[in-house]
Amino acid sequence: MADIVSPEVRSRMMSRIRGKDTKPELMLRKGLHALGFRYRLHARLPGRPDMVFPGLNAVLFVHGCCWHGHDCHLFRWPKSRDEFWRDKITGNIVRDRKSVDTLRSSGWRVGIVWECALKGRTRLPPTHVIQTCSSWLRSSKQSLEVAGSDETRPSV
Repeated sequence: MADIVSPEVRSRMMSRIRGKDTKPELMLRKGLHALGFRYRLHARLPGRPDMVFPGLNAVLFVHGCCWHGHDCHLFRWPKSRDEFWRDKITGNIVRDRKSVDTLRSSGWRVGIVWECALKGRTRLPPTHVIQTCSSWLRSSKQSLEVAGSDETRPSV
């Protein structure tokens, strides 16, 4: 299926998609900061975590469901340039897993907040997401995954 906009318009649209300082990330940062958490942004660690809490040995990623291939209502495989997008998104998934494994083996605790937890029909109340992350940061649990539809999964 052909694209409905010109390549120039599509390029301009794609260039406006942010890689950092996204609305979900800013909302989470503001909420955690208000609770007293202090963090570093986009530190040079594997995967470039969105928030790094050095004193707590923890990192948080705020993943966009589309770019990171999350199995939720916000993700759909693009219909055009199928091979390109499958390679790109699959590569992102593989890189994410490798980054998480590297961080864990280096002693970091890793949390992932999916976009669908904060946006779309399965979103959770922002205070719930912030409180879940806050509780995890104060705990000794090694990992956390927060997704929409109350699919909050604390791990180990």
